Amino acid sequence: MMMTTRKEFDHGLEQLHNLLVEMGTFVEEALVDSMKALSGTDVEKARAIINNDQHLNHLEDQITDLGSKLIATQQPVAKDLRRILAAFKIASDLERMGDLCVNIAKFVVRLEGQALIKPLIDLPRMAEIVQTMTYESIQAFVQENVDLAYKLAVEDDQVDALCAQISRELLSLMMENPRNITQATVLNLVARNIERIGDHATNIGESVVYLVTNKRPDLNTQHNI
Repeated sequence: MMMTTRKEFDHGLEQLHNLLVEMGTFVEEALVDSMKALSGTDVEKARAIINNDQHLNHLEDQITDLGSKLIATQQPVAKDLRRILAAFKIASDLERMGDLCVNIAKFVVRLEGQALIKPLIDLPRMAEIVQTMTYESIQAFVQENVDLAYKLAVEDDQVDALCAQISRELLSLMMENPRNITQATVLNLVARNIERIGDHATNIGESVVYLVTNKRPDLNTQHNI
């Protein structure tokens, strides 16, 4: 009987992993699409991202339902319980990351009909790093890979540095020409939202370390690991 129970529990964990991978892939695609929409001020693409947001909420609900059922029926302890609790936290972070991608899409809608005041170089670079972080954070969970989780802290520093650089450049553009102020403010908000997606990916790394070690570090402030 114990063998059957364990097999059922492992199957449930595999389903949780698959749902989290699906959520992570959805966030990656939403980020890529939102940046494409921004670079081409493509309002239709932006609206499609906004309209697709409910899918991520649905996946989070499935994870909550499945994890709750596993806790109720299997009564896991120690690391098995941490796997489920970590899945809940990661799903919440991914759902928030999706909301931030929607924010970027909404900023694109606000730019409808405008030409960009500067070529986008650092913003896409930021988004590319954060996309990688999103993928790595989920892989760290699935593989229970602490080294990969800590790598996110280093990448998060790169994102923060790019965000600060973008803010300085946009401030200069505002000072050069007051007509740039409105769009520069929007682009700065895009950068801030990308940065926050990176922070949530780092939070997922923290959940992985908690899962493996039963201790939760603050990867957003650990820069020399």
